[in-house]
Amino acid sequence: MGASTKFVQIIEFETDRIEEMRALAEETDQRLADRDGGPSYRLVLKDRNQPNRYLVLVEFASHEEAMRNSEDPETSKFAEQMATLCTRPPVFTDCDVEDRATFG
Repeated sequence: MGASTKFVQIIEFETDRIEEMRALAEETDQRLADRDGGPSYRLVLKDRNQPNRYLVLVEFASHEEAMRNSEDPETSKFAEQMATLCTRPPVFTDCDVEDRATFG
């Protein structure tokens, strides 16, 4: 697959401060709203079996876009602030999108 392969980063984290995490994400979204090359979407999932465990799927147009986003000082600032709200360090998994279907 070429450079145009969509890319998803999965962030797994645990927190007992989810409202603060949401507020931080919203504040960061507002600061970065006019920036080019950010994520195309974000999906936040809450684990039903482990109440303080969350998964966030963030899609980018390509791996290269994701790496540019990671190098942005604002992204680093967000990651540092996010980590302080976690009860254990977040885990990052990088994935190339092999298939994506929409139903309904």
